[in-house]
Amino acid sequence: MITHNRIYASSLSKDSRLNLQDTVLSGQSFRWNLSEILKSYYSTVINSSIIFVREINSDTLEVLCTDQELAGMPVNAFLKHFFSLDFQEETVFSSRFKEKFPQVWKLAHPYSSVRVMRQDPFEVMVTFMCAQGIGMHLIRRQVSMIAERYGQKIMLELPEGKMVFYGFPTPSALASADPNELAVCTNNNRIRAANIISIARSFESGKLALACVGSGQCDLETLRETLCVHSGIGLKIADCIALFGLGRFDAFPIDTHVKQYLWEWFGIEEARHSLTEKNYRVLQEKARAILGTEYAGYAGHILFHCWRKEVKKMKAF
Repeated sequence: MITHNRIYASSLSKDSRLNLQDTVLSGQSFRWNLSEILKSYYSTVINSSIIFVREINSDTLEVLCTDQELAGMPVNAFLKHFFSLDFQEETVFSSRFKEKFPQVWKLAHPYSSVRVMRQDPFEVMVTFMCAQGIGMHLIRRQVSMIAERYGQKIMLELPEGKMVFYGFPTPSALASADPNELAVCTNNNRIRAANIISIARSFESGKLALACVGSGQCDLETLRETLCVHSGIGLKIADCIALFGLGRFDAFPIDTHVKQYLWEWFGIEEARHSLTEKNYRVLQEKARAILGTEYAGYAGHILFHCWRKEVKKMKAF
């Protein structure tokens, strides 16, 4: 267990380019929570550091962290990269897209400040394996249970009160997990638990970790093939890992919501049919023809969040 009794404060300029709440609750991460003690701050654990972030105004974030560095970088430099503030979002949607689909752009434009976060690839792998076919509340519950059972306990003692957090489990911790015990954390889905253990062992051995490290040097199809040889990872999860865990903004995950907006907003006929592997690939090709190749996934995530909020009127994230 780690115990902290102080936090370091700093300010991070975001120039109105990050909507914190929409970003952390947009379905790309399941470990950010609104703090019960430090009101208005969203909190999470990255590596072994507790982080609290809140918007002071439209241009500035206040950052509280139990450490002054993250991954060998000053906290603010790390978060600038983490929230993709080093990326110019104006390039995501082309002028051609805006001219051809003005009504979609009118809806989506307010969500341009939803940033794609560059997260830890192993954490993204496991959490999206937990996210298959279930609602947000249950996903968060499963991920929280896994962290509490297999992650490092971290205490923070401040004048405002005592808080308990858990780091995300290391590959080693999950590689040695008992399948029956892990299944308790996966809604008693024993196949899912076994797949998570298998992935963790592959990551711990270095084989999968090295593939992730080298992901920027290979084409997307090769990366997906490397990920999809593992049980429990199909094309959609592989694309989520690539987009949210490896910074591959060209990866375009497709789920039910994406399939719905591809039909309703863009009239792609194949989006009315079942999401088979063949149809998944066809939909990706047609989506990229509309959104472009380089930033299709980034644009797709903005549209995904916009669809859920503006059309589906979803309130639980």
